[in-house]
Amino acid sequence: MFYPAAGPKAFPSTRWTLVIAAGGNHSSLERADALERLCGAYCYPVYAFIRRRGYSYEQAQDLTQDFFLRILDGTFFERANPGKGRFRSFLLGAVQNFLSDASDREKSQKRGGGVPPLSFDFVTGESDYGREPRHAETPERIFQRKWARTVLDRVMQSLSAEFSAEGKLDLFHRIKGYLTGDGDLKYAELGAELKLTESGVKSAIRRMRQRYRDLLRAEVVSTVADPSEVDDELHFLLRAMSTQDVELR
Repeated sequence: MFYPAAGPKAFPSTRWTLVIAAGGNHSSLERADALERLCGAYCYPVYAFIRRRGYSYEQAQDLTQDFFLRILDGTFFERANPGKGRFRSFLLGAVQNFLSDASDREKSQKRGGGVPPLSFDFVTGESDYGREPRHAETPERIFQRKWARTVLDRVMQSLSAEFSAEGKLDLFHRIKGYLTGDGDLKYAELGAELKLTESGVKSAIRRMRQRYRDLLRAEVVSTVADPSEVDDELHFLLRAMSTQDVELR
């Protein structure tokens, strides 16, 4: 993960900006690594989008694999301008173009043929997709909501890993509910269980919330091309998770 440098104007070369800076230069190993990491992190929203477009489980596997092969070899960088906006917007536009191209569909890999370009758990992905609402939810809205959910899940996993590295994983599991308002114990009661003072519990929760905010911002930074987009993308995540009406852009 590339973290923001200190200072209000600092904006380092993050994964998406590395991809953009290299443009069509496919020989850049740093660019290739950045793009592969982004694709690996955010492939589930693409899979959910394809499934919602009416493709079967097997077809969606094939198409998702073929789509990311084309993304990784740079095919879609000649048809879309990644310099405009966020990786999220680029990825959605690219998969829409991919599915609208009949020749792409005809040439998609058969399941079991070839090595998948990314390690993606299709079984878990299909299970998650099966829990999607069955009303008139558009593929685009599913993509946006699943993108937001993926971002937040990745941040929570990173936070959990940090607590685990410090030998505090049990503490994390006991207080993580206070990030989302699900904590159901008073601080004094929780402190008695954790053998901490009430002020100690408050301090631990405050530090966890601050670290969560830092990790969330760092995750978002890795997917935008300009620092001015970060706050807007954070607002998008909140809207995507809290309302049925997701603004597409």
